[in-house]
Amino acid sequence: MPTPTKPFVGVDLGGTNMQIGVISPDLKLLAPAKRKTKADEGLEGVLGRVVSGVQEACQTAGLRLSDIGGLGIGAPGAIDPYRGMVLEAVNLRWKNVPLAELLEKRLKVPTIVDNDVNVAVYGENALGAGNQCANLLGVWIGTGIGGGLILDGKLFYGHFLSAGEIGHTILLPNNPKGNRSVEHNCSRTTVVDRIVRLIRSGQKSSLTDDVGDDLDNIKSKTVAKHYLAGDKLIKEVVDHAADLLGVTVANAVTLLSLERVILGGGLTEAIGKPLVDRVHKAAKDLVFPEACRKFEMVASKLEDNAGVFGAAMLAMERVREGTK
Repeated sequence: MPTPTKPFVGVDLGGTNMQIGVISPDLKLLAPAKRKTKADEGLEGVLGRVVSGVQEACQTAGLRLSDIGGLGIGAPGAIDPYRGMVLEAVNLRWKNVPLAELLEKRLKVPTIVDNDVNVAVYGENALGAGNQCANLLGVWIGTGIGGGLILDGKLFYGHFLSAGEIGHTILLPNNPKGNRSVEHNCSRTTVVDRIVRLIRSGQKSSLTDDVGDDLDNIKSKTVAKHYLAGDKLIKEVVDHAADLLGVTVANAVTLLSLERVILGGGLTEAIGKPLVDRVHKAAKDLVFPEACRKFEMVASKLEDNAGVFGAAMLAMERVREGTK
C-alpha cells in the first residue's frame, strides 16, 4: 500500500489530560499540543478542547486543517472502532457517544476512534519497545490497569470488541467485591491507597518527608523516588502489586503464547526497570510450558507520545485501506 502523502493528527484522550500531535507521513512529530480534559464540563466542553488542541497543533506545524489527511483518537473505556463509538467511558461519564462522527463534523477530516491503550500499544509496537512483534501484550499501570493485544501482527478486538481488558480480569475471586480484579490490586491508585492507609495506621515511611500530612495527592514520581531509595513500606506495597501483576501476565502468556509484554503507564515510567524486572520474574516462574519463559518484558519507550503516534498511524492505515 502507498505511503500517506499528508500529515495526520493523533490524540490521546485521557480522563485528566489529552495529548495531541501532528505526525508527518514519515512518522515524525511535527508539533504537539496539550489540554486538560475537564470531563466534569461535559461532552461539548471536552470536544471543544479536542478541536482547539488540534487547531493549535496544526497552526504550530504551519498547516491548515485541509492539509491533514485524517485524525486518530484514543479514548478510555469500551470502544466500537468500526463505528467510531465510545460505548462506555466511566471516567469521562460517556455512554454511546459517536465520537468519530462528532469530530468529523467539527474538523472536516476522516476520523477513527480506538481504545487509548490499544493505540498506545500499536504505537509502541511500531516505533518503540514492541520491536514489531507479531504477538504482543501491553499493560498500562495508571489510575486503573489498561491492556492492548496484538495477535498475528494486528490489533485484536475479539467478538465483543473488548479484548485486552486485562485490568478487569479476576485475580482473587475469594476477596470481597471491589477487591477481586487486577485493577483493584495492581493499579497505581491501589498502590497509593495502600501506602496512605498504612502510614495513617502508624507505619513509618520516608515518603512523609516529602508530603508531610498531605497524603491525598501522592504522585507516581514520589512513590518511585522512595521505592528506588529502598523505603521498606513502599517496597513492600509496590512489590506485592508487581508480584500479583506477574501472575496475571503469566496467565496471558500461557494462554496466548506471547513473545513480548510491554509495561507502560505512569508508575512504570516513574520506577522503570526495577518494576519491570519484578513483574517479569514473577511471571516467568509461573508460565507453562517452560519454553514460554523466554518471553521478553520491556518498559514503554515512547511514554506520553505512544498514544499520539499510535492513533495517527491507525488513522493513516485505515484511510489508506479505504476503511475510513
